Amino acid sequence: MRVSIKERMLVLERLGKLGIGYDEAQALRRISMTLSRWGELECGDGNEYGSWAIERDETTEKPYMVRHSYGHGQFKDTVRRTLIPDKEKGALKRLQVIMSKHPDLLAYHQTDPRGCAVYVLRKDDVPVGSSVDSVYNRGVAVY
Repeated sequence: MRVSIKERMLVLERLGKLGIGYDEAQALRRISMTLSRWGELECGDGNEYGSWAIERDETTEKPYMVRHSYGHGQFKDTVRRTLIPDKEKGALKRLQVIMSKHPDLLAYHQTDPRGCAVYVLRKDDVPVGSSVDSVYNRGVAVY
């Protein structure tokens, strides 16, 4: 998702109004971009010759890039699993560190890669008895 300079500055301004400084706001943007790309890779992609996606091992939870090659009868279909760095885990850890400095705010990680990956909102914006899952869009979309 391309973001114009004007849009980027609006996000930084909105985060500033929540009490988040420039450096932390920039870090939140990088975290959001990392999580967004990770989500895209988890969904995967492909063409007539192969497909690829990130998958986690069910027992170890380690992420692998899984690539399928299709032979179309010319050769045997193959699957390759390559261990990759867990950028999602690192980004979520950095997000928690930043948010721990702002006890009146909370962050929501939206895992659908078609939209923004991180939203920051005031805890007061979540009505009593409601889940943040249903009201996260009241916050600032960090893109």
